Amino acid sequence: MGKVKIGVFGGYRGTSMINYCEISQNAKVVAICDKSEIVIENQKKYLNDDSIVYYRDFDEFLTHDMDAVVLANYANEHAPFAVKCLNAGKHVFSSLLPVQTMKEAVELVEAVEKTGKIYAYGENYCYVPCTFEMKKLYKEGIIGEIEYADAEYIHNCAHVWPSLTYGDRNHWRNNMYSTYYCTHSIGPIIHCTGLRPVSVVGVEGTDVRRNLSIGCKSGQFGMEIITLENGGIIHSTHGGLFRDSLWYSIYGSKGRMEIAREDSFRGGVEKIYLNSCVRAEEISVPVKDGVVASFGHSGSDYYCMDNFVRKILKDPTADIVDIYEALDMSLPGMFAYRSILKNSETVKIPDMRKKEDRDKWRNDTMCTDKKVAGDMYVPPFSGGEADIPDEVYEKMKRLYEEDLKSKDGYTKMAFTQGQIKTDKK
Repeated sequence: MGKVKIGVFGGYRGTSMINYCEISQNAKVVAICDKSEIVIENQKKYLNDDSIVYYRDFDEFLTHDMDAVVLANYANEHAPFAVKCLNAGKHVFSSLLPVQTMKEAVELVEAVEKTGKIYAYGENYCYVPCTFEMKKLYKEGIIGEIEYADAEYIHNCAHVWPSLTYGDRNHWRNNMYSTYYCTHSIGPIIHCTGLRPVSVVGVEGTDVRRNLSIGCKSGQFGMEIITLENGGIIHSTHGGLFRDSLWYSIYGSKGRMEIAREDSFRGGVEKIYLNSCVRAEEISVPVKDGVVASFGHSGSDYYCMDNFVRKILKDPTADIVDIYEALDMSLPGMFAYRSILKNSETVKIPDMRKKEDRDKWRNDTMCTDKKVAGDMYVPPFSGGEADIPDEVYEKMKRLYEEDLKSKDGYTKMAFTQGQIKTDKK
């Protein structure tokens, strides 16, 4: 079919996916849609490609001649756009979280099933060198069947919060609950083992002073204790603790494997420590040199898109996170918050492969977005609705504007995405 024709919705976060298409032999960006004229003008100037058509209106963008759409819009708004794209005959790459509510989860699964189009969730931490190698080792049976795993993704974003939220009180990041964005921690373990989560207990950090100081209304961090279908347990921690850390450890029936922590002098995400009945060794899995190494998150942003494109081209080796696995990674966070609101009692996680499970949740809009939740709205923190003074958001807005003035558009996008090509200024 030649190159896959890609449309990108969200020209700011979508920079990574655009860059992939710029260097790929199998894909080409044909359209970009963004509500911001500044973002559009920056991309026009940077890409300097008259064949790309730019849009401000999504519905108009969707009529463009393209095979697939990359969703790089706000993380809590992917599902409705994904359903529109699928029903319009487009394959979908969802760069952030798949759904915000169970109602959306039902609608998205059924749109994928009805249309037969490819849906891929871009959980990039499944593709960093160490986690991708851990999956290979697990499938080889080196450590046996999972009994217990630790998954940790700690990212203190306080210093870049103005650039992420623009001082907007209603920005999704200011209103998400602590366990919502859970797939960076849970995702690689689910992708590695292929097992479905069946229940979860949620816990949140209740000292929220640092969050409140930047305008964020959630608990400081989230934690899930997840039971898998084989009886194995995942302990997942993520959120805004003070020092960043990335770490995965899996105990199996025949041994253990774990990565060095991200800030470890031993190589961080490029090293695995294996200790099993079969063998014990340190395994180095460095980021590939060249083009792949220039992409963010240790090159994983490249592989997310590459596997999606190769799946469209019917490559049997393409390794994507499909809709069911995407929900297996994200629903534990959603149901962990329901657990938190019930004093951390164990709650079951539905299997969205089953129609009978979908029917139970078809009209459930519970979330922290008042526009979407309606009368099922819940506050982002179990301690109640935070009363944050306007002065906090005014300060965040001022810092954002000062930062924006100090950098040109390309530098700004590079700062956020970490991978704007260096041959264009």
